[in-house]
Amino acid sequence: MHHSNSAGAARPRRTVLRALSTAVLLSSPWVVASATPVLSGTPPTSITAAHYYAFQPVASDSAGKKLTFAIANKPSWAQFDTSTGRLYGTPLPQSHVGTFANISVSASDGASRATLPSFSINVLPLPNTPPVIAGTPTATVTAGQAYAFQPAARDPNGLRLAFVISNKPAWATFNSATGTLAGVPTAANVGTYSNIIITAYDGYAKAQLPAFGISVRPAGTGGLTPPPVTPPPTSTPPSGSATLSWTPPTETTSGTLLTNLAGYNIYYGLNPSLGHKITLANPGLTRYVISGLVRATWYFQMTAYDTAGVESPPTPVESLLVTQ
Repeated sequence: MHHSNSAGAARPRRTVLRALSTAVLLSSPWVVASATPVLSGTPPTSITAAHYYAFQPVASDSAGKKLTFAIANKPSWAQFDTSTGRLYGTPLPQSHVGTFANISVSASDGASRATLPSFSINVLPLPNTPPVIAGTPTATVTAGQAYAFQPAARDPNGLRLAFVISNKPAWATFNSATGTLAGVPTAANVGTYSNIIITAYDGYAKAQLPAFGISVRPAGTGGLTPPPVTPPPTSTPPSGSATLSWTPPTETTSGTLLTNLAGYNIYYGLNPSLGHKITLANPGLTRYVISGLVRATWYFQMTAYDTAGVESPPTPVESLLVTQ
């Protein structure tokens, strides 16, 4: 009788233990499911056609798991990086003007997912403002002397310019990135080279200099080179411009993705101490023209800065001889 009561009392305890074990097993998935990825960021909602668009969300996972990104309703003109969540691209003026709606970016760690609020991107028309090009080429050069001409050009829409030339003299070279025509004609090149045309092109619109000619004169008697002609002094020194172009940074100095780029600082001057500064509060720019520069060698340096005003390390100092 005594043994029978002991056995009967043990059975409920085993039942309680089994119930507690079941409760613990049921609670474990709830703890894991609460560790969801965190995704944040405010995408730009408008972009002018022919300009570069980029949005990089900020994502983290408290469990340290690798995240994979996905997008719904991606614009046809854009690309998407599934390893970083970066959305980027350049819409074209001819076919991509309009609103691209209900775009959704999400991040998953394999077990759970976080999604940004849906957003739209409005692609604005490219203004009908063609490039501007100016300059007066030197009309004569003596055989054996160097000739050089670089037009001053800019694009009101901030697009990168390329240059082409028609009827280039055989003795000269042409730089399609700067529009510089340069060379040293020889005695065999004496003569007149006519109807030379330099064109600036931003990919969508063009601007041309008036057609010009270059006359190559024979060298002086005995092969002596005549002294250079010094123009008379003027009340206002002749001025020119410098075109700076760059690639926007995508990473911080520590190698992490840059998500809060705010703009650029351009430092420049007539010596490497760089006494002038221009601040460009537009992170989307990739090109800038500084005009009103005296004809001399100028020095340039750039930094990028973020929304907190923190500057990047400066670029190396670059020099440029401004002639036009």
